[in-house]
Amino acid sequence: MRNLGGSAAALTLGAQAAAAPTAIRQQLISNIRVSSVDKIRIGLIGSGIIGHYDTDTALKIDGVELVAVCDLYTGRLDRAKEKWGNQLFTTRDYRELLAKNDIDAVLICTPDHWHQRMAIDAMKAGKHVYCEKPMVQKIEEGQAIIDTHKKTGKVFQVGSQRASSVAILEAKKYFEKGAIGELAYVEAYCDRTDSMGAWQYSIPTDASPATVDFDTFLGHAPKVPFDAERFFRWRNYKDYGTGSAGDLVVHLLTSLHVITGSIGPNKIFALGEVNYWKDGRDAYDLLNSFMMYPATATLPSFQLYTRINLASGEGKGGFGIKLIGTEGALDIGWNDFKLMTLKRSSAPGYGGYDSFDSFSAGQKEDFKKWYGAKYDDKKGGFEMGKTIEFTAPSGYDDRLDHMITFFNGIRSGTPIAEDSVFGLRAAGPSIACNISAAQNKALNWDANKMKLV
Repeated sequence: MRNLGGSAAALTLGAQAAAAPTAIRQQLISNIRVSSVDKIRIGLIGSGIIGHYDTDTALKIDGVELVAVCDLYTGRLDRAKEKWGNQLFTTRDYRELLAKNDIDAVLICTPDHWHQRMAIDAMKAGKHVYCEKPMVQKIEEGQAIIDTHKKTGKVFQVGSQRASSVAILEAKKYFEKGAIGELAYVEAYCDRTDSMGAWQYSIPTDASPATVDFDTFLGHAPKVPFDAERFFRWRNYKDYGTGSAGDLVVHLLTSLHVITGSIGPNKIFALGEVNYWKDGRDAYDLLNSFMMYPATATLPSFQLYTRINLASGEGKGGFGIKLIGTEGALDIGWNDFKLMTLKRSSAPGYGGYDSFDSFSAGQKEDFKKWYGAKYDDKKGGFEMGKTIEFTAPSGYDDRLDHMITFFNGIRSGTPIAEDSVFGLRAAGPSIACNISAAQNKALNWDANKMKLV
């Protein structure tokens, strides 16, 4: 394995870039001068939608070079050479890609049911791994990745970019300063309306057993005849993906865990159904979950409600997480948030919509005297405080920040927040939502041991 310890100047600039607003960060990145040993050569496994997003993002970082692409559809291999150059090594067999000595790191952007095997094989082959979320398809697959990660010492990062989002990290600062008081409740949602958001992806007209290695795609999943929809719209099927839980709930939990420092809930209950997209899929397009987070040394117990709705009637839908505390709320969007503070009176209220008006005139006077002697004269209620709004700079890309974190980890050993342990603590409860919905019962989760109990 080549030496990837970059020059001190380059690494310092890289660290500054990761923390800087977009315009400054891009300028810093463009000024980084890397030597030959600073270069990181990557291989892409899975050249679909996310594979293109992740690769295009990685190639914005100086010193990163794409040398190989693996995919099971020949049309994507042809497209890879059209887009990234004829010099690329392309293959249908990811093991051939891992065997190449000129690859330092891989991006795993495949269907979920291949994540564990490919991640473990890659680390054992000496490659650093950027593995798309969710880290695993099945909860019990996670510990093997963690063990391999620890044993090999390779850099491993899960690809939920929320962990590096400037909006999430800024919200975390306010939360840790106690801006909303003691956390009481969290609600989070992701709504989508259009067919693309509901995973009805384009299918090429030449899709056939001749152009798609369907048997390899199936892997350990049940054997079925060739079906282009299952290959190109795999998220719709439980055999290959994790549905809305692994695709979207995991983003919500990743954000929440970064902000609060929590490692996960201890009780999970979910309801799910195919509510709108009745196109043959068996993965839920509507999923509501309820989770209980236990008290820790730094957090009180609180409840989390999540909603994934792929049949939204509100325009394009949206994404949001709202943390409600004793002294305010943090209302977080994708790249922005609003912090609203308030001061609640410790005194009970009276008057207005209250039993006070049902008292007799004499009792009202007695009550007022008693109240005045015991409390202030605010009659309970609350007072609104300040509102703080944050919006990331125009053109900001949290995926780029996440990639910078990954490559800085390779070059300089900077810590990876969304490592294999974090990845399982976000994926595990998310996947448990599918299990709870299917079994129609509440499940107990051990966040320390990262398993159902």
